[in-house]
Amino acid sequence: MGMEMKLQFKLSQQLVMTPQLVQAIRLLQLSRLELVDEIRKELDGNPVLADDMTDPKTREGTKSDAARGNVEVGGDQQESPERFSNTDMSVRETEKRVKEVDWEQFLENRQMQQTVPTHRGGFEELPPIEQNLTKPSNLRDHLLWQLQMSDFVDNERQFALLVIGNLDEKGYLDLKGMERADGTKDQDLTVADLASEAELDPDDAETVLAMIQRFDPIGVAARDLSECLRVQAEVLGFDNVEMAIIKDHLHNVERRNFGAISKALKIPLEEVYDAVQEIQKLESVPARNFAEVDEKTIAITPDVYVIKDGDAFVVTDNDKGLQRLYINEHLAQRMLKDPKAKEFISEKLRSAQWLIRAIEQRRRTIIKVTECIVEKQREFLERGVGFLKPMILRDVAESVGMHESTISRVTSNKYVHTPQGLFELKYFFNSSIHRVADEDIASESVKQAIKKIIAAEDKSNPYSDQAIVKILEDTDGIKIARRTVAKYREMLGILSSSKRKKMF
Repeated sequence: MGMEMKLQFKLSQQLVMTPQLVQAIRLLQLSRLELVDEIRKELDGNPVLADDMTDPKTREGTKSDAARGNVEVGGDQQESPERFSNTDMSVRETEKRVKEVDWEQFLENRQMQQTVPTHRGGFEELPPIEQNLTKPSNLRDHLLWQLQMSDFVDNERQFALLVIGNLDEKGYLDLKGMERADGTKDQDLTVADLASEAELDPDDAETVLAMIQRFDPIGVAARDLSECLRVQAEVLGFDNVEMAIIKDHLHNVERRNFGAISKALKIPLEEVYDAVQEIQKLESVPARNFAEVDEKTIAITPDVYVIKDGDAFVVTDNDKGLQRLYINEHLAQRMLKDPKAKEFISEKLRSAQWLIRAIEQRRRTIIKVTECIVEKQREFLERGVGFLKPMILRDVAESVGMHESTISRVTSNKYVHTPQGLFELKYFFNSSIHRVADEDIASESVKQAIKKIIAAEDKSNPYSDQAIVKILEDTDGIKIARRTVAKYREMLGILSSSKRKKMF
């Protein structure tokens, strides 16, 4: 078989990801906080890019147009990131014309344009909400404050610091070895190891640990639940029966097997009931009131608002807190006069134009996707979670003419404020559950139905998962398997019927 060299012409389409399109796609999937951080980085690295904090005298009336992404470069508009597969040639032509722009003439023409006044509503004279919040005290700071008030010697204090530094999020002493990225695990530590590091005698270490466990909250730094409850019981003066149950029969308490406790301790069942009632008053999570993140102070800023106006729902973006970007034309004109800086400034001008357009494209895409969700979930917006319809990414992608991957990027870490509350955009995408003689229902609605059934049950005789299956089918016509009820119940953080049962 002979070998030869020859030229062949072939016409084909291929996907070329330009840096500008990569930037547009990357900005699309950023959360609001990440976008603010990205804008700050660009402002630091691009001298011709400016925002609302810049001196108004240098703006030359450019804020309104640039903020809305109306800056024209060679007469072309940026292609949206979800349609880049068919725009290879147009993007190359755009880039070519962008590079050929006479920036000096462009900036002079921009100065002659009429300034469009912008109105920024809101309460901008008020300080940010973060300035009105107090930082909650965490467990570590609370324990260190008590340690400073104690009369430990140096090595005992060093040991106490090691103990406090090894507490987990629940307030228990965690001495388990850390798992490494390669799958290996460090050896578990012991109290003796901490004592050795602090140059403290092991016998003294147990005494110091017992003193720390009596810090507020009582039971902190315990090694397990039994020790945590035992320390609290000793401080509160529990009797021998209650101490025996804590020491040897917590597993029977969890299973509600009070008969086994009565038989093992040779005491009446009523006495077991009384003892368990007192034990249940103890705190099983010492750090409960000292969480690292106080959920009451978490504030999520929505990306878009859905407002009911008459019979219609209107989608509007939330631009408060986002810098309005524009080009500092005064600075750009002065630097373009320097031949040595002209090439550098031209590149920075192109970068600024693409960033402004990408941010505007991101805003429009989020609004477009939200409007589609609102159209499909109108009944939910009017009547609540029970009327949430099943919906998948493909449903929205087909309606707005975008790819599913783009919809996934748009809905990740984006929040919408609706008449029913604040939700992540991904919340509206649910699988469907079959309903007898009716249209399918969203899985999230089924979870809320299960939650409502359990909330209304008799606590002394809670419903089993199979009983919940029957109630759902009889009342709502929802056909669902028992294992699905168990899965949804666990996702909601609800215990099984045996553990929900109230004995007292």
